[in-house]
Amino acid sequence: MSEKKVWFITGAGRGLGVDIAKAALVAGHAVVATARNAESVTEALGEHDDLLSVDLDVTDPAAAAPAVNATVERFGRLDVLVNNAGSFQAGFFEEMAPENFRSQIETTLFGPVNVTRAALPQLRAQRSGLVMTISSTAGIAADGDFLTAYAASKFGVEGFMEGLAPEVAPFGIRTMLVEPGFFRTELLTPQSTQYAEPSIEDYAERTTTTVAAWKGMDGKQGGDPAKLAGALVRLAGVEEPPARFAAGADAVTTFEQKAGELLAQADAHRGLSTSLAHDDA
Repeated sequence: MSEKKVWFITGAGRGLGVDIAKAALVAGHAVVATARNAESVTEALGEHDDLLSVDLDVTDPAAAAPAVNATVERFGRLDVLVNNAGSFQAGFFEEMAPENFRSQIETTLFGPVNVTRAALPQLRAQRSGLVMTISSTAGIAADGDFLTAYAASKFGVEGFMEGLAPEVAPFGIRTMLVEPGFFRTELLTPQSTQYAEPSIEDYAERTTTTVAAWKGMDGKQGGDPAKLAGALVRLAGVEEPPARFAAGADAVTTFEQKAGELLAQADAHRGLSTSLAHDDA
């Protein structure tokens, strides 16, 4: 077992967050598991000497600091922050209500922003720590329908973590983005997915097909979240965690395809792209 660490996991009342908490506890670490209702954590994980359940709504900027303070009061430090809480606002952009689009950004972009902001003073004081953020392959490539809001939030969190990394590295703090493909979590359940109300005839046929496809995929995804959780605990223990971790064979394929597309796009108009400098530059 690696050195005992204190993990702080958001969205740990169900889904992947439960699996990560279980894997960390099995590995001998202490876990602060947060959810909008901490009772859901207790129901999912039971009682454990090294487990603290805390109420936390990640969309509330004022709620994160007390949760971090409770962590330090109980365990004395914070070593691994896992920004995991998520949701899925699914639908075509034109049909999605503005407040639902904003809700997606609040949860899966500003949620990690709020919690990371609260955790950094403690990590900086320790001169150590890992900020692990669960992104998605939709943060690498937004392929398919119904992904505008979700992909916007995930592309945003990718940029946030990539930009944060060099700012905090001098203090011994590392960042790690996790881009899962399709895992058999609860993301596609009615508790996590909200579909936009159909309202535009031009989209009607595709809406019917896409909703059926998403609902049909629920519970049949190929990825095993328990295996992913074990991999994340393993990676958190290495000296230099990866900046990005492609989680699943489908995620590796997405990374490779996106890299190829970017190279092709860079080359497609290379002459024009490289001709835009001042003549005296």
